[in-house]
Amino acid sequence: MSNIHKSITELVGRTPLLELTGYEKHHDLGATIIGKLEYFNPNQSVKDRIALSMIEDAEKSGRLKPGDTVVETTSGNTGIGLAAIAAAKGYPFRVYIQDQVSQERFQVIHAFGGTTIKLGDEPVIAKTLQDTGGDFIAAIKALKEDVLSKEDHICFVDQCSNPANPAVHKRTTGPEIWEDTDGEVDILVACVGTGGTVSGTGAYLKEKNPNVKVVAVQPGPNSLPSPKKPVPDEEITGVHPFEGVPENLIPSTLDRNIYDEWIAVEALDAFEAAREAALKDGILIGASSGAALFAAKQLAERPENKGKKIVVIFPDTGLRYLSTNLFKA
Repeated sequence: MSNIHKSITELVGRTPLLELTGYEKHHDLGATIIGKLEYFNPNQSVKDRIALSMIEDAEKSGRLKPGDTVVETTSGNTGIGLAAIAAAKGYPFRVYIQDQVSQERFQVIHAFGGTTIKLGDEPVIAKTLQDTGGDFIAAIKALKEDVLSKEDHICFVDQCSNPANPAVHKRTTGPEIWEDTDGEVDILVACVGTGGTVSGTGAYLKEKNPNVKVVAVQPGPNSLPSPKKPVPDEEITGVHPFEGVPENLIPSTLDRNIYDEWIAVEALDAFEAAREAALKDGILIGASSGAALFAAKQLAERPENKGKKIVVIFPDTGLRYLSTNLFKA
């Protein structure tokens, strides 16, 4: 019987797990590190899951109709996923994207027919960010109320507050991990952007086994903007702080009751871990994946975690970072 798919929407999910045996051996780790390779999604990132989920949820609810334009704000991968799904379904797409992301992201979105607008080029967003000291949530609110509310025939999917974001991870990512490990998972590690991945996946795994430990990862202080250094030397694209920051900066898609521990990782450590994964296990992962891997290594080095299985979400491919310093010696 033939097995021919009719749309990329049918190819999202069911990504493989890979034990990083080379990385484990290189660091003489006592625990098993298993990466969930989300770059096996059709557009090489975990964000394909929420792109499909948010668009189909909007279609079912009637918020998205034929001829409407799908709109989003993003640091890149969500925009790529939405651009591809929108193209496959016949919707125009427009994204307000962070200025400093890699050029590959702009190029891929344009290839799918999407329109990109740098956040700094939208006056309302730029002014709000300046007035609030970088409050991205406030900037999104201003965009909705002062710009998008004046337009017709658009659907702003808003990944930072859309319940379809964590819901798809509870429905797909969590069950995939549970099934592929035969329920033998002790620790889940995931970076936080919107928080949907760690919230939805963690919620499912804890329902199956309350003893599963969930660890969330945020950038270290040297990899975040500060008054002394508004632009750090290196940042971890798509990974945002959620501990030690005002509540108004935390997306509603992050369930802070899900994770048991959080770990801060500096960009240079994330870069090094990503490079080692390429050299030792032959996988090319991005900076956020490197951050999650470095956090997993710290967990694997703890005596109490000897013999345990640590599943790490690797959100995207390293191919999106070739124009950055990630793989430069």
